[in-house]
Amino acid sequence: MEDKKGLLILFASQTGNAIDAAERVGREAERRGYPCSVLSMDEFDASDLPSEESVVFVASTTGQGENPDSMKGFWRFLLQRNLGNQWLERVHYAVFGLGDSSYQKYNFAAKKLDKRLLDLGAKPIIERCLGDDQHPSGYEAALDPWLSSLWSALNQVNPRVFPSVSESTDPAKKTLDLPKFQIVYHDVGGIHLPTHSTSPDCKSGEMQIGRARSMSPGKFGHNKNMPHCFLQMTKNQLLTSVDSGRDVRHFEFESVSSAFKYQVGDVLEILPSQDPVAVEAFIQRCNLNPDLCITVEPNGNKNGFVNSLGNASRSPVKLRTFVETTMDVASASPRRYFFEARMSSLFEVMSFFAKAEHEKERLEYFASPEGRDDLYQYNQKERRTVLEVLEDFPSVEMPFEWLVQLVPPLRTRAFSISSSPSAHPNQVHLTVSVVSWMTPYKRKRFGLCSTWLAGLEPRKRFNIPVWFHQGMLPPPSPSLPLILIGPGTGCAPFRGIVAERAEQSASGPTAPIIFFFGCRNEKDFLYRDFWTQPQKVYVQHKMEEESQRVWSLMTAGAAVYVAGSSTKMPADVLSSFGKIVSKEGGVPKESALRWLSMLEKAGKYHVEAWS
Repeated sequence: MEDKKGLLILFASQTGNAIDAAERVGREAERRGYPCSVLSMDEFDASDLPSEESVVFVASTTGQGENPDSMKGFWRFLLQRNLGNQWLERVHYAVFGLGDSSYQKYNFAAKKLDKRLLDLGAKPIIERCLGDDQHPSGYEAALDPWLSSLWSALNQVNPRVFPSVSESTDPAKKTLDLPKFQIVYHDVGGIHLPTHSTSPDCKSGEMQIGRARSMSPGKFGHNKNMPHCFLQMTKNQLLTSVDSGRDVRHFEFESVSSAFKYQVGDVLEILPSQDPVAVEAFIQRCNLNPDLCITVEPNGNKNGFVNSLGNASRSPVKLRTFVETTMDVASASPRRYFFEARMSSLFEVMSFFAKAEHEKERLEYFASPEGRDDLYQYNQKERRTVLEVLEDFPSVEMPFEWLVQLVPPLRTRAFSISSSPSAHPNQVHLTVSVVSWMTPYKRKRFGLCSTWLAGLEPRKRFNIPVWFHQGMLPPPSPSLPLILIGPGTGCAPFRGIVAERAEQSASGPTAPIIFFFGCRNEKDFLYRDFWTQPQKVYVQHKMEEESQRVWSLMTAGAAVYVAGSSTKMPADVLSSFGKIVSKEGGVPKESALRWLSMLEKAGKYHVEAWS
């Protein structure tokens, strides 16, 4: 009798998008009657891979072509030399990648994974697909047609396990599944449970955040079940001129809960507080009782779906605390997966609970393929928030279980640390551009975390939950010459590195540093009193003017560190290095680029870029 082994879906995510995509693949498989399991790569024993028959890999790329943390152990196993070219000969696979085409190594993790699986003898079900976050509809623009082809291809591979849609449940059938989570309400006899925003007791506030986050459906790239520590802001300084058109701030923090430790080049992740007015509006709009004490628990584990609530002890928290610390109600725009034409989408679920017929019809239209262009105009271009969407459809009354499942999780925001632990003991500094933009319909939008930080008053001593982790720029040894390129706020990590090197030079010899900083004009000149050789031009131009000094340091074994916007800057800087190597080294441009590639492989060329 043929083994009816189902579909295994393995994902590797850094910020949560790959989880969303993987769970969507799982939902569609489930509705077709296909047995499936959805797991993170670090939850699956890679040595068991040959026993699987059909596997879909969903892998994001982080940084400059890096694997997500959850993929690193899995990838190391696959690279073992003793795995022959027939090790996966019974396995059929498909790869969907999530990346950003503004990065030089676009979707590198998915490309490497696809090639390695082929080398190990696995057979592709369908050609790999690469989702691009730069597309107006995000990665979903590529995922939609790819999924349609995937089901047809799986039917060809094993029609018994993966029958065609006509032989199984119609995925467009208008039925509502059970939500993935259930809310348990507790009678705590009036016990006061403090929130992180008001509690003077850091340990108590930390426990509240830990409890709420452990119950959140959102997965996170690091272990954030409990905050590493709390910081308090001690300085909030405007770096740009008031008439520059940009708002860039220098923030300083100190610990109030426990000692912290970091190195230059590290990253600080901050859990921002949401606008209490918006949180209250969401609670009122959804008819919620903010003072109820709840736990959020998985509603079974049907078909092996990932239990994204984790294994932490989940003591009750107030409903308001849960909304404040886990549900992004007023800054995140519902992405395409919210609106996709499936019953687990926000619009489809909203249509089920809509009491007004005209609202129901509009919701169903938005969730249909025919409504995709209008949905893009309504949602993506205007970046409507969940709260705004709910307010646009006042007859919809959704149970809290569905809101927990469908509202985007509140994500931490990551910032390069701009201080040195030696030069700034017991302090953490950040250099942050306050984000704002105008939508096509002239709605002013603001970045949640940067705007919140800019509005904090240091004397109020607000407790901020944070996590430290290693960035893309490794801390250099004192003897390593450095070439640093950081236009705009890209200077942040280099302020820390330069300060650290200055401290090191006081106690012994250190290698030289050349730093290139660029800004639009004098009004945008950041840290003008700190840099010894300020430049107010494009960094690429100044690099080429200083090509002899740059080449001299490179031939002396210097490492190159680049930080800043991910749009054009990293590629332009690499091009400038190519011109310098070609000119000063007397070699063709192709040879110069190969030399730079070798520099990168040797761990001497590092890029930290952000959108």
